Amino acid sequence: MAVSEENKRLKLRGWLQFIYVAAGIILLASVSSLLRVRLDLTEDKRYTLSVPTRKVLSAIKNDIYIQVYLDGDIPIPLKRLKRSVTDMLDEFRIASGRKIDYEFINPSEGKDAGQRETQFQALVKKGLVPVDIRASDAEGGSTVKRIFPGMIVNYNGTEVPLNFLANNQSIPYEQNILHSVEGLEYEMIQTIATLSSDTIYKVAFIEGHEEIPEIETADITINLAKFFTVDRGIIGGKTGILDKYAAVIIAGPEKEFSESDKLVLDQYIMNGGKVLWLFEEVKVNSDSLVNGETVGIYRSLNIEDQLFRYGARVNPEIVQDIECMRIRLKVMSGGTRQQIIPAPWVYYPLLIPAPGHPITRNLNRVKGEFTNYIDTVGLDGAIRKTVLLSTSYFSRTLSPPVVISLKEAESAPDEKKFNKPGLPVAVLLEGTFPSVFINRMVSNLTNDKNLKIRTESRKTKMIVVADGDIIRNEVSREGNREAPYPLGIDKYTGEMYGNRDFLINCLNYLVDDNGLMELRSRELKLRLLDTGKVKAEKFKWQLINIAGPILIVILLGLLYNFLRRKKYTNY
Repeated sequence: MAVSEENKRLKLRGWLQFIYVAAGIILLASVSSLLRVRLDLTEDKRYTLSVPTRKVLSAIKNDIYIQVYLDGDIPIPLKRLKRSVTDMLDEFRIASGRKIDYEFINPSEGKDAGQRETQFQALVKKGLVPVDIRASDAEGGSTVKRIFPGMIVNYNGTEVPLNFLANNQSIPYEQNILHSVEGLEYEMIQTIATLSSDTIYKVAFIEGHEEIPEIETADITINLAKFFTVDRGIIGGKTGILDKYAAVIIAGPEKEFSESDKLVLDQYIMNGGKVLWLFEEVKVNSDSLVNGETVGIYRSLNIEDQLFRYGARVNPEIVQDIECMRIRLKVMSGGTRQQIIPAPWVYYPLLIPAPGHPITRNLNRVKGEFTNYIDTVGLDGAIRKTVLLSTSYFSRTLSPPVVISLKEAESAPDEKKFNKPGLPVAVLLEGTFPSVFINRMVSNLTNDKNLKIRTESRKTKMIVVADGDIIRNEVSREGNREAPYPLGIDKYTGEMYGNRDFLINCLNYLVDDNGLMELRSRELKLRLLDTGKVKAEKFKWQLINIAGPILIVILLGLLYNFLRRKKYTNY
């Protein structure tokens, strides 16, 4: 009887131990589900939010709801991107005090094709850009799937689209995914910072000097409106008229600037204003190319001395580049029949973004048209100069006057003649600038009798681009209806160049006062599998991954039984 009672007590103690352990595990799981503790042990700190990001998130006053449309049956690389988006949103939610909530939505869910197409069109109208991906089906064929790698950010009734997939066709697919992951924090926090900020900065397009028409800058205006209040207007020689703007844009002027307008711009810069200059010194009438030929002639804008004083000079020479866009050219075939073929057009260079700067990092090539190039001048140590865009290794220049004919596209360019590599086309100037009106009488240039000329600027920055057409979008015209094409798109091939992203980054960098633009310098290492080893050692690793866990479970079971027998045989 004593032995029987002892066995009962042992069994009861065993069951109690089991219950205690199970209850402890359940309690620990419940508590851990309420806490989110993460240690970022990665070398590149890919799961650590930056200080500027945390500052923005901690200042959010109202709830933000984010709808992410990267869900459903998507390829594995995009699943990795989805996981990175999820991780980033989780970090954002915690850093914001749970003021950010999100959900993933499959845009392809629908009862029929018509319903899905309606959903697709609604997302496109909201500003999300679809990507068509070809995937294999179960029967050995292939199907095209439409993916929307983007999100809609909702704040106080305002919806802002955000497309986070890099789509640079000149680099491998895996590299595009990596660039997308690298840019996630910046793209997301820039949108949230703009929506939740109490201050909305103003930027202005300068008019009055035959700048690019409004319809031809409509696309960049629409996209800048996501971040700024965008105005347009004439300076009119009124000092102080620009003081309320964080930055101004001079987009492709063709008429000389008056000394009064130059004074207004100069004093705006002296007081810390930022300027994005986009112009060239050689005038080319592109419309005349319809007849097969046009002419490039020198055209002064009377701002050469001003920019020279600030540290840059736009050279009145047209750039040709072997790495260029293709145009549709009509050629004779068979003696009488005309045929349209794509031909390289060296006057439309594909400009190379500087890889290490926040403005241009991970950008697509930028499309130029009849571009000039820039020299940085002066040895003023107070001005820092950074090249943002440049030509390829095979480029050259032509001095005006120059005849430009479409027949040039019919013959292959001679690489030996393209011997001016890496010509700067866009330059960032930062620091303190001297006034162009030092030691000059200005009383006849302004009606403001109390104006005191400032001869040295506060710390500020400006960007000079030797091509006004970089900001120009093409326009679809049908009768009286005008609709802008997306900036930077080749309407014949559908390829998207980096013009829009470059200009948006330029304005954000010029206006940035919270350090968010530096997030674009973030670099993650791409750790890809060695495909040779994968093929050679495929069976070994399959065996380890399948048989390994089973063997571990069996060994643990045998060890448990051995220890249990050893323990209870002593009784």
